[in-house]
Amino acid sequence: MPKKYNVCVLGATGMVGREMIKVLEQRNFPVDKFLPLASERTAGQKVTFQNKEYTVKEATSESFEEMQIGLFSAGAKISAKFAPEAAKRKCIVIDNTSHFRMDPKVPLVVPEVNPEALKTHKGIIANPNCSTAQMVLALKPIYDAVGIERLVISTYQSTSGWGKEAIAEMYEQTKALLENPKAKIVPKYIFKQIAFNVVPQIDSFVDNGYTKEEMKMINETRKILGDEDIQITATCVRVPVAIGHAESVNIKTKKKISVEAVRKLLATFPTVKIVDDPSMGEYPTPIDCVGIDDTLVGRIREDISQKNGIEMWIVSDNLRRGAALNAVLIAEKMIEDSLV
Repeated sequence: MPKKYNVCVLGATGMVGREMIKVLEQRNFPVDKFLPLASERTAGQKVTFQNKEYTVKEATSESFEEMQIGLFSAGAKISAKFAPEAAKRKCIVIDNTSHFRMDPKVPLVVPEVNPEALKTHKGIIANPNCSTAQMVLALKPIYDAVGIERLVISTYQSTSGWGKEAIAEMYEQTKALLENPKAKIVPKYIFKQIAFNVVPQIDSFVDNGYTKEEMKMINETRKILGDEDIQITATCVRVPVAIGHAESVNIKTKKKISVEAVRKLLATFPTVKIVDDPSMGEYPTPIDCVGIDDTLVGRIREDISQKNGIEMWIVSDNLRRGAALNAVLIAEKMIEDSLV
């Protein structure tokens, strides 16, 4: 019989936590004991795993005593508190929050891109920002083939990236404006009105004028690809979409590469799928990616404004591919490489 593992999900009541539970079940992950955990605020709610209903327990340091793998997505402060406690108890933490991502002692991993980094873990592994995760999947084969000198990134990120409250806010604002186009909108979670609008701010601003989200994409991309010399700029925008992040990425490569060569590289790269036939109206949109594992890439073309330039459009389910699936794939790779 294959070995099974005791697995806990911290943040089991949130959107990503629930998606983690769904992915564990759909991929038949070898779970022996399953333990859903949350903060005091949402403990007591019910979740279902493998046709069994569980009551979500409040996380304590002792919760991790018998656990071997912990999937964390309950917020940076909770991860900061409990990830070291779990690791101390030999529970390997795969953390979906921002807290550990840029810690030099913690590997930041997309398994298809930099699985070798897992070997350096000391009990905690970081999951990248969902926007970064989907992008580096499309960048990795190009980077390996011809190198990357510069990236210009523009994102179009769904409200689910800010949580279920932000989705609800989008729907409530939309309903109010459809009933009364002159209705006064007072934002609660997203910084500006999101219904019938786009908002060029995700997270707070830092001293250089960029937002934290933009700096995450810049710093995390360099760390995952292992190249601090890539020049990167990003503008991250919230759009009135429920699920699915889209990105326009301009790539300046170190060596010339053709569109045909890019297509061939992406066509054979795991969990990347090309959807790109503009003559037939084929290109990916956020609706197309919901609930699937693949990152969809389209609008692949040469940048006519510079040498060695490639443009592409990247779309992915931010809750699944960018977060929950990536965490489970890390756990699967750890098992495959006998690192658990």
